Amino acid sequence: MKVEFIHSINDITKSEWQALEKSYCPLMQYDFFKALEDSQSIAIDKGWKAHHLTISSVNENKIEAFLPLYIKQHSWGEYVFDWDWAQAYERNNIDYYPKLVSTIPVTPVPSEKLLSNSLDYKEVIKVLIEYCQQNNINSWHLLFVNEIDDKDNLSLPDDVYLRHTVQFHWFNRDYQSFEHFIASFTARKRKNTLKERRSIEEQNIQINQFIGKEITQKELDYFYLTYQLTYLKNGHQPHLTYAFFEQIFQKLPDNILLIIASCNDNYVACSLFFFDQQHLYGRYWGCSEPFKNLHFELCYYQGIEFCIKNNLKIFNPGTQGEHKIQRGFEAVLTYSYHWINNLNFKEPIKNYCEQEREQLKRYQTKCLSALPFKQQQK
Repeated sequence: MKVEFIHSINDITKSEWQALEKSYCPLMQYDFFKALEDSQSIAIDKGWKAHHLTISSVNENKIEAFLPLYIKQHSWGEYVFDWDWAQAYERNNIDYYPKLVSTIPVTPVPSEKLLSNSLDYKEVIKVLIEYCQQNNINSWHLLFVNEIDDKDNLSLPDDVYLRHTVQFHWFNRDYQSFEHFIASFTARKRKNTLKERRSIEEQNIQINQFIGKEITQKELDYFYLTYQLTYLKNGHQPHLTYAFFEQIFQKLPDNILLIIASCNDNYVACSLFFFDQQHLYGRYWGCSEPFKNLHFELCYYQGIEFCIKNNLKIFNPGTQGEHKIQRGFEAVLTYSYHWINNLNFKEPIKNYCEQEREQLKRYQTKCLSALPFKQQQK
């Protein structure tokens, strides 16, 4: 096998990628990563240096595995927070960066990150450890991956540490309609949900859904305006450029849902989703005028209705947000794996991860007990 690190997604072809692909997730498609890099949304000057791992067979010169990787000089856009680790290094006058990160940039979606039909994480982790040791890389991080299951004989090295985060996902239990779904709520929670949805009509708001090719320049322009406003209101610059969205709207039209709310014939808010054969992924929300309960309608209730109508099984609306619980979103644990080069920090970070995992499991249990359902869901 030949191991190489490539510095652009354009160094691998779309057909090579598709030959390895394991997932229908649109966010793990070649065109998505290509748009990130071609649009300069993810670039060296933004602290993301593409350093993708490829493993090829020497005899056939055929790529057998691909792992998206970036050398990073910061921890922005990851959503598995290691700022405390970086600060501990700084207090001891030790460099925490650079680090090697495998993720979908600025996209905290659990998915299969390793593309391969013949290799598994056991071989890849060995490659990553050796590479970091030989090239003064202080750590590597596999973020939002599927659980690496020990029963498949993929026992991790003792110094690879698992971390959890909690997200809130909606599960379609063969619901026939939105009314069928909320019929499973307690009376008080059902009444509150209906009241929130009624308030949208009472405010004279109309809502339209656009799939892929139905999205015109007008809708794209409005979406990007609200996308920018969301970041600017919080004092940050947007991660993604207009060119990125323009490109993915063209390349992934069958996987994009844009929902726009209007009032008095003027656009006032929108939400952007991606979807595949089983999942809906809520990604971005923004508004140009504030309206009561509109965020819940565009980001949650419209998405649930879309899943029921199209028989999608899981709706991941994005990170964080305990307010999702009372609307039927269930706490789930995500999986990320981490390796630290510095010997003095291995044990403290191992203990940190162990304590964090136990804390988040307790938190998950507490969140599940607060769901609005009349009885525990299975």
